[in-house]
Amino acid sequence: IFKFLGAISVDLGQDRIKPYLPTILTPLYRELNSNYAEQDPTLKNLSQEIIELLKKLVGLEAFSLAFSSVQKQANQKRAMRKKQRALQTVANPDIAARRKLKRHKNKAETRKRKIESLRPMYKAKRHRSHTLKDLAMVE
Repeated sequence: IFKFLGAISVDLGQDRIKPYLPTILTPLYRELNSNYAEQDPTLKNLSQEIIELLKKLVGLEAFSLAFSSVQKQANQKRAMRKKQRALQTVANPDIAARRKLKRHKNKAETRKRKIESLRPMYKAKRHRSHTLKDLAMVE
């Protein structure tokens, strides 16, 4: 997709690409600022190259305006999601409590996995669920 965006940008030229610049920059910006674990470095390099190509194609001033608008829009979306999450915590405390318990449980499991990988002889205790099914006597 990034190669396609770069090819279309070059093909359209300087004047015809300007209205589409924010649309083209949005996925490139998202890839540059992503910080998830399984990130492909070649994809990040490709997006950086296409951004440099666009910068040379449309000029620094037009590029900066479009890039700052994309950046501003992404920050607004991030803030809106954060605000929605905070409001949901107040509106639905039971859902928020379940999410928090799940997060803590995942954190503990991650810690146990990390300890086991560092010290192979050590086996961390696993949490046993105490549901009625587990407590029932099986013959």
